[in-house]
Amino acid sequence: MNETAIFAGGCFWCMVQPFDTQLGIHSVISGYTGGHKENPTYEEVCSGQTGHTEAVKIEFDPNITSYKELLAIYWQQTDPTDAFGQFEDRGDSYRPVIFYTSPQQKEMAEKSLAELDKSSKYSEPIVTKIEPASPFYVAEDYHQDFYRKNPARYALSHHTRDQFLKKVWSDRL
Repeated sequence: MNETAIFAGGCFWCMVQPFDTQLGIHSVISGYTGGHKENPTYEEVCSGQTGHTEAVKIEFDPNITSYKELLAIYWQQTDPTDAFGQFEDRGDSYRPVIFYTSPQQKEMAEKSLAELDKSSKYSEPIVTKIEPASPFYVAEDYHQDFYRKNPARYALSHHTRDQFLKKVWSDRL
């Protein structure tokens, strides 16, 4: 039986590829969650008036790739010390959040965050939020699979993130 994971870590364009390439992943969908407006558009979310954040919804087979493994991938895609956006993407719609879909996911996410905090990988406190999943609205088609549809623009938008992650996670990349 498949499970769902929902992660926000800045621009959803940069969050798809790291999960999409893993075994056991059935889909990675870009969208919006955590806000108060039904069916928001990209422009509405970017305006900061809907309360949503850009996120990815991952359908996965936990017998092939576990939620714990997805959490490890998540931490290696974000700056968990930055509550006000990620890299060049600033604002509430780019905040880092793990949206759990079950009590077990909440417990695993909290444990994973605590382990990362104890690791001294970062000198600043970990500020990534762990929140219950709320309605997820699929983003417009042109946002889906962006890294495949527009590789040059994806590489440009991913550059700052990539440089940061290579520095922090060089022992694991």
